[in-house]
Amino acid sequence: MSIRRHGAAGFTLLELLMALAIVGALLAIAFGGLRMAISAWTRGDDRAEIQQHTRGLTQILGRAVGAAYPYKGAFGEGPEKRILFRGAEHKLELVTQAAAFPSAIPAAFTAVVIALEDGAEGRALVVRQRILPNREPFSEAAVVLRDPSIQGLQLQYLTSGGSWTDTWDADEEKKLPSAIRIRLATTRNDTLEPSPPITVSLRGVEPQ
Repeated sequence: MSIRRHGAAGFTLLELLMALAIVGALLAIAFGGLRMAISAWTRGDDRAEIQQHTRGLTQILGRAVGAAYPYKGAFGEGPEKRILFRGAEHKLELVTQAAAFPSAIPAAFTAVVIALEDGAEGRALVVRQRILPNREPFSEAAVVLRDPSIQGLQLQYLTSGGSWTDTWDADEEKKLPSAIRIRLATTRNDTLEPSPPITVSLRGVEPQ
């Protein structure tokens, strides 16, 4: 009488399908985590680049503001001269001995406008410049920078008494503020994110 021996049983179709399903699920989880990691890394890299850009721009503006000079000139066609400096919370008009962006023609004094503006292309930080002497130094200044990545600008002015104010009237004060605080801001997920401010001291130069 012969005995029939059976070999080791193989995988059934059901077991194979279950194994493939488990492997597929593990792969999906692994690749999902990888995508999240890559996305987070990319967002972090983009944010670092934006922060570096904002810091660099703040330093450029700070250098121009730090060289502010109490230059006396006419705002319009009238003969009266006054210190060419107007300070507001989101706009600054001044004369500097160090232009924010060097021009092709060397000049001792440059009128500079730093402002947050809303235009047809949206909100942006705008910097204008005009070499002096010139009539209408601020209103006729040419745009040298328009940066839509900057969505916030806050300017504050230090009085001789040590307090900060959002505006500065050079006609009334007869001098420039002791210092100017500059803070730029970008947006992330529709939320304004201010950068760390810088405080720029102004030299105590008497108006000429």
